[in-house]
Amino acid sequence: MNMQNKITPLLSGIIFFLLFTSGFSGLAQGTSGLRINEILVNNVSNYEDDYGERSPWIEIINASHSNANIGGCYLTNDLNDPKKYWIPVGTAGTAMPPEGYVIFFADNRPTRGIFHLNFDLRGSKVIALYDASGKTLLDKVELTGIHKPDTAYARVSLEGNEWKFTTHTTPGSDNDYSRKLTAGEEFVAIDPYGVGMTAISMTVVFSALVILFVAFTIIFRLMNRKKTEKVKPDVAVTLVKEVPVISGEVNAAIAMALYLYRNETHDLENTVLTVKKVARTYSPWSSKIYTLRKTPR
Repeated sequence: MNMQNKITPLLSGIIFFLLFTSGFSGLAQGTSGLRINEILVNNVSNYEDDYGERSPWIEIINASHSNANIGGCYLTNDLNDPKKYWIPVGTAGTAMPPEGYVIFFADNRPTRGIFHLNFDLRGSKVIALYDASGKTLLDKVELTGIHKPDTAYARVSLEGNEWKFTTHTTPGSDNDYSRKLTAGEEFVAIDPYGVGMTAISMTVVFSALVILFVAFTIIFRLMNRKKTEKVKPDVAVTLVKEVPVISGEVNAAIAMALYLYRNETHDLENTVLTVKKVARTYSPWSSKIYTLRKTPR
């Protein structure tokens, strides 16, 4: 029983920890990292769609370090109509890995597929991306200046909100095509001796242990409190049942019955048996058996 009491809080704590971490994982896979990365308004001899036609296009990037899915979000060229184009869900093409790209063609032909919008960019002043609620603005770009043929309007860096015109379009790839340091090289430059890495690792491990200890302690106390609340009413009921109230008349009747049972239900009997022989004179000649057997004359 003691072993069971110890295992139950342990299993409950593990389940709680898994739910806790999965909740953060679910938040990490949201759409908050989606950004508009590049736009080409006047497509004359640039990127072709899957029908072999050249249309204005909008590139979306997942700037976060976790997976995201753009399905269910909204694209619009009118802030007064945030739900102008709903991006369908349940399609593999809408799943975006970290730093993944999706291209939408603004050709006003939505019947050609989910990546063909129901509006074009002629006369558009803004392009906005909303989340699945249609209320939270994820990103927007104001189309300012003159958009020359095959000249894209691209984000300079994902860390900032600076845009520029460029004739070097990069649909489906990073706008900054110069060599950049890898994450490992950047970390080595910041922490050449690994002190920061060690401190971060130890902090994460001990923080996880503290969280588990606190969670197990709280769950164990809650379970013990519930068990105590369940046991107390049962004990009270048992005590009431074990001490019934008996009146004096009932006690007198019980005492009289016991007395009669022990003293007056049986008579006193003598356990000595005496066998006496009775002597009688008997003669076969005087027996009537022989006379009765004779035939009377």
